[in-house]
Amino acid sequence: MARNKEIEIDTRLGRRSIDADKVVHFPRGLAGFEDERDFILLQIRPEAPLLILQSTSNPTVGLLVADPYSFMDKTVYVPAVGEAEKQLLQIADLGETAVLVTVSIPAGQPEAAVLNLAGPIVINSQARLGLQVPQCADGPQQVYMHSLKPVGEALPEEQDAPASAK
Repeated sequence: MARNKEIEIDTRLGRRSIDADKVVHFPRGLAGFEDERDFILLQIRPEAPLLILQSTSNPTVGLLVADPYSFMDKTVYVPAVGEAEKQLLQIADLGETAVLVTVSIPAGQPEAAVLNLAGPIVINSQARLGLQVPQCADGPQQVYMHSLKPVGEALPEEQDAPASAK
């Protein structure tokens, strides 16, 4: 039996009416926000690759996030998720989840925006459960977004290059 209950919350984007069934519960909270447990994903603009992971109880807690696979192939970045995390998320493997990473944009420097690959947010969309899973393995901890391209698009320098150079 679906609840489909609308609730009103204050967000970084103003007051919003949200479907209570879309709230994601984080049993451990998030790094730096351990007491915040319930979040909702808000679109900033249609078709934009960035979202806000907004606390439902604290309007000042909203993290800019992105699907890393909008910018890189799934074989390039595979977060390690241990058995304990899989149990908490109620999943058998990572393929049953959505993966998000936080995005940092220094004030006035959008060209310096980075994807934080060291602390992915893994969400079981069916169970509405999420965890932030710190990564300890070698590999990039962050990637500058200007060095990436949306999957399926060429970087500006590739667009100007002759076909034989691509």
